[in-house]
Amino acid sequence: MVGGGFQNIFRIPELKKRIFYTFLLLAVYRVGVHVPTPGIDTVALAKIFEAHKGGMLGIFNMFSGGALERLSVFALGIMPYISASIILQLLTVVIPHLERLSKEGQQGRKKITQYTRYGTVVLSIIQGFGISIGLEQMGTVLTPGMGFRFMTVITLTAGTAFIMWLGEQITEKGIGNGISLIIFAGIIARLPEAIGNTFRLLSTGEMSIFVVVFILILMAAVLGAIVFVEQGQRRIPVQYAKRVVGRRMYGGQSTHLPLKINTSGVIPPIFASSIIMFPATVASFITVPWMQNIVSAITPGKLIYELLYVAFIFFFCYFYTAVTFNPVDVADNMKKHGGYIPGIRPGKRTADYIDRVLTRITLGGAIYVSTICVLPSVLTTQFNVPFYFGGTALLIVVGVAIDTMAQIESHMLTRHYEGFLKRSGGTRIKGRY
Repeated sequence: MVGGGFQNIFRIPELKKRIFYTFLLLAVYRVGVHVPTPGIDTVALAKIFEAHKGGMLGIFNMFSGGALERLSVFALGIMPYISASIILQLLTVVIPHLERLSKEGQQGRKKITQYTRYGTVVLSIIQGFGISIGLEQMGTVLTPGMGFRFMTVITLTAGTAFIMWLGEQITEKGIGNGISLIIFAGIIARLPEAIGNTFRLLSTGEMSIFVVVFILILMAAVLGAIVFVEQGQRRIPVQYAKRVVGRRMYGGQSTHLPLKINTSGVIPPIFASSIIMFPATVASFITVPWMQNIVSAITPGKLIYELLYVAFIFFFCYFYTAVTFNPVDVADNMKKHGGYIPGIRPGKRTADYIDRVLTRITLGGAIYVSTICVLPSVLTTQFNVPFYFGGTALLIVVGVAIDTMAQIESHMLTRHYEGFLKRSGGTRIKGRY
């Protein structure tokens, strides 16, 4: 049972230490969200965010865990790091040097991670400078000038670098998924405020009880769909031929190759949001007419924004799946160990078959992710919900929660402890990886 599984967590010293370490670093992150950047008129800034809470600033504020509306030292959040990761992964496909590094194992990945850190700093400097200029133009700065701009760029860049370090530490010494857990913590931390705003609007009559009930039912339905699809798999049957090694006979068993419907998980909506938000965030702080028109056009709920969002989600679903899963390598490994798919010849035919199946289920996964991310946000925008907690946030929260539970489960099972689900219960929690 779940209760017994949670009790077993504290019987494993290493796992208990990792969980406490993760909570400690997430607490440090939440404290940093409330540390303001020097030289800001917080009252004027709060009025601006109140006027634009349903737009692009609202989405960026959600991903930063509320740090942007306070313009804290963590105002840029982790999005520059994600943007840098996207750029490096795209460049890996077209630059031979990066492609060689990606195939060199641990050392190559360390080098790419180092490049990603440099890219994060560069993007943070660009965004920080754009935000500082925009804040001066909006009249939210107490003492405008180059001193304020320099201070803001240094502060926001250092904040993003520190968040990046926190995420890496959680991944290495905590329970994993450091970057995703930081975004997860930022979204969850805004739940009490959202609930309080909803009750306030109910008490003043600005929102009817029927709208609240409808939104709750919608969110419950989306939650159930996410859990159902995230656990879904397409199982390709695999048969291993019998072989004699010495005096022993090996193989002969039947198994399957599990392919997840949503192989890329929460990566596509996070990457898609990062791509859209990078130019929009800078433009939203600069009071130039044509830039303001751009910000207005890519506001959540607008047709252009939703089309761009869906297009980027489809792209990153296929791109991330292609980067993380190589059908040729899988087919070669099966062939080396005497495995084959019934009715399919080993080697290239097997790789082509796996690739064809993966392409089809990735299409279904992309449609599912796009629907989850776009439909609730459109509906909640139409009903004037006082907080941005659409399908993107739900997908991230549920996806990260499932992955985290799966990792904790694997820690427990490797040490012969019962996990969250009993063996007699059937299916275990299946992680994304």
